[in-house]
Amino acid sequence: MTTKKIMRALAGETLATPPIWMMRQAGRYLPEYMATRAQAGDFLSLCYTPDLAAEVTLQPIRRFGFDAAILFADILLIPDALGADLWFVTGEGPRLSTITQASDFAALKPGTDVHDHLAPIYETIRILSRDLPSETTLIGFAGAPWTVATYMIAGRGTPDQGPAHALKAENKQLFEALMDRITEATIEYLSMQIQSGAEVVKLFDSWAGSLKGDDFVRYALTPARKIITELKSRHPETPVIAFPREAGDGYIGFAKATGADCVAIDNSVQADWAAKNVQPDGCVQGNLAPTHMVTGGQDLVSETQRIVKAFSKGPHIFNLGHGITPNADPENVKLMVDTVREGAHV
Repeated sequence: MTTKKIMRALAGETLATPPIWMMRQAGRYLPEYMATRAQAGDFLSLCYTPDLAAEVTLQPIRRFGFDAAILFADILLIPDALGADLWFVTGEGPRLSTITQASDFAALKPGTDVHDHLAPIYETIRILSRDLPSETTLIGFAGAPWTVATYMIAGRGTPDQGPAHALKAENKQLFEALMDRITEATIEYLSMQIQSGAEVVKLFDSWAGSLKGDDFVRYALTPARKIITELKSRHPETPVIAFPREAGDGYIGFAKATGADCVAIDNSVQADWAAKNVQPDGCVQGNLAPTHMVTGGQDLVSETQRIVKAFSKGPHIFNLGHGITPNADPENVKLMVDTVREGAHV
């Protein structure tokens, strides 16, 4: 039986002190990350250089002793591997060639043909499997099909995912073909991450909240179920965390409907509500507001303690409700970790 705390929580065990890691824990709020990123030259080079990607993955483990390391990569490496053009504009974020008509889609590679392009990511995982502390769980990840599709259709992040919703309404056949292609590639990608050494994988559906009603079921829940079902058939012992961000009531029953071992929840829902409505189905991950990593102080301590208490009667992994922001203070991260582990007070 594993002694790793995150694996125990994912197996349904209620622990006296919840394990802890943090979304985007390797990132721009850490000076050591910025130094390594400068060494890489640009963001994509950092993702595709295994030694450097492994280094930034390890940095928050050395500094804070989190219970898990999450692979340093990006959800848009899948479109890149499928043949879309991908680049990053400093201060603005990703840009991609768009998929808006049948000829754009026809130029994409099959979903099973992504491994050569993604080989550096698998090498990063192999390095981490060797270099991580024995008690630290290694988490792999991918973006969920809907979220990845929103970027591929718009060519960038958008406030309301409008271009993807428009294509879904105007050319459902093309939209669903793209979703299926991303789903296929994601299964292959996560399966190879597991083969390379990832102990857990997480599916990030950052824009799930913009899908309403039947669309949420069809384009958030159903693809997650397809991916998890296939991963479980290939790797039955590997837990999967699902994060349908801002799903609201859609969080209820999501684990059972998809086969996920854990549902990560954002900070737009209350921990008490999630403990009552989501945690009975299994492990819950979350859900401190990332703003506390900027503001710190007694509010951070009190809110951290409140969340730990709310989830204390079932399996729980402590995390933020979304990724840490670049303006966060590392001292506040340390305070959060200390509070979870020791009940620290300011």
